[in-house]
Amino acid sequence: MTPPSRPSAAAVPQASAWWMLIALGTAFSLSQAYRTATAMMASQLQTDFGLSAQQLGAFAGAFHFAFGAMQLFMGIGIDLHGVRRTVLVAFPFAVLGAILSALSANYAVVVLGQVLIGVGCAPAFLVCTVFIARRFAPERFAAVSGIVMGIGGLGMLLTATPLAWVVHVSSWRIGFLVLAAGSALAWLVIFLVVRDPPPERTGPRESVWMATRKFAALLAVPHTLGIVALGAVTYAAFMTLRGLWLGPLLIGRYGYSLVQSGNVALLVSVISIAGPPFFGRIRASGAARRRWVVGFTVAYAILFGALALATAPLAAIGASVVIGFLSGFIVLQYADVRAAYPAALTGRAMAVYTMAMFLGIGVMQWLTGAVASLATRHGSDPFAAVLGSIAGLLTLGAIAFVVLPAPAGLALLNKPVKKPG
Repeated sequence: MTPPSRPSAAAVPQASAWWMLIALGTAFSLSQAYRTATAMMASQLQTDFGLSAQQLGAFAGAFHFAFGAMQLFMGIGIDLHGVRRTVLVAFPFAVLGAILSALSANYAVVVLGQVLIGVGCAPAFLVCTVFIARRFAPERFAAVSGIVMGIGGLGMLLTATPLAWVVHVSSWRIGFLVLAAGSALAWLVIFLVVRDPPPERTGPRESVWMATRKFAALLAVPHTLGIVALGAVTYAAFMTLRGLWLGPLLIGRYGYSLVQSGNVALLVSVISIAGPPFFGRIRASGAARRRWVVGFTVAYAILFGALALATAPLAAIGASVVIGFLSGFIVLQYADVRAAYPAALTGRAMAVYTMAMFLGIGVMQWLTGAVASLATRHGSDPFAAVLGSIAGLLTLGAIAFVVLPAPAGLALLNKPVKKPG
C-alpha cells in the first residue's frame, strides 16, 4: 500500500505564514476600529465636551497624526528588530490610550488618549504589508494584501451597529473600554502565534542613524512625490467619511437616530470589506495598473461630489456604499509601491507610503472640520462643503500622480525617471 503523502517543506511554512498573518491582522482590525469609532461617538463627545466641528475634526485627526508620524520609526524598528517585537512593544500604548480616553475628564485628555492609541496602532498595518512582502511571492502581493485589508475591515463592523448600540445604552466611555479589552486580546494572540525568522547576518548591524538616513534618501527619489501625493488622499477620503462624518451626516442632514446611523455604517463597512480582495485580483501591472488607479480615483471623486449634493437619504446611502466598495482599490497603490523600489527598500518604502496615507487622514479630518465650521458660520451646508472639499482633494491627488515623475518606464504623461543606483 502506498503510504500517505506528506506536505512539502514549502507547504508547511506557507500555512504557518498564513496563521501568523491572520494573527497580525487582529491588531490591524482593532486599529481600523479605533479610527472609525468617532463617527458613532461624535454626538455624545460634542455634547459632553461642548466641541465645535473643528474640535471634533482635530480629535479624530489626532489618532492619524500620531499614527502617521510614527511610521518611519516603526519601519526602522521592523528592519532592526523584526515584525513581532515591534508590534508587541507598541500595541500596549493603544490599550493605555483607550483606557485613558474612557476615564478622561476634559477634551485635552481625550485627545491625548487618541495620540497614545495612534502610537500603539502605528505598526498594525505596516507589519502586515512587510510580512506579506517578505513571506509571499511578489505576484501575490496585491491579492494577499486585499485579503488582509478585508480582515482589517472587520474592525469597522465593531464600530458600526455594535458600537452605536453600546454608546446608545451606556456611553462612549464604555465603547473605549470594550476596544481596550479587544486590543489586549489581540496582543496576546500575536505574542503566542507570530514568530520572526532568524536574522540574516550579511554584514555589520545597521544603526538607527544609518536607517534614518536611508529613509531620507528614499524621500529624495523623484518618483516618491507622486506616489505620496495620491496616497495621502485616497484612503483618507474613505476614512474621513466612514470614520468621522457618516454619522453626523445621517443624523444632521437626514434626521437618522444613532442606531440607524450605525446600521448604515455597518452596511458600508461590510461592503468595504469586499473591495480589497476584489481589486486585488486585477492582474494589471506597471503603467496599466497606474491607469486603473487614476481611473478609480476620478470615479471616487465623482461619487463624493454626488454625495455632497444628495438630497434623498437613499441616494446618500447608495453613494456611501459604492464609495466603501471602491475604496478597496488602494491595494493597487500598495502593489505600485511594491514594484517602484528595489526589494532591499521594500520595508522603508511601505513605511513612507503608510506614513503619507495616515498623515493624510489626519490632515483631511482636521481640514474638513475647519471647512465645516467655516461653512456653518457663513450659513452654508457644512456637509456639502466637507464632501465637496474631499472630492477636490482627490482630483488634485490624481493630477499630481499623473504629472509628477514616475518610476522608470511607468510614466503616464511625463518622461520616465530612472531608479537611482
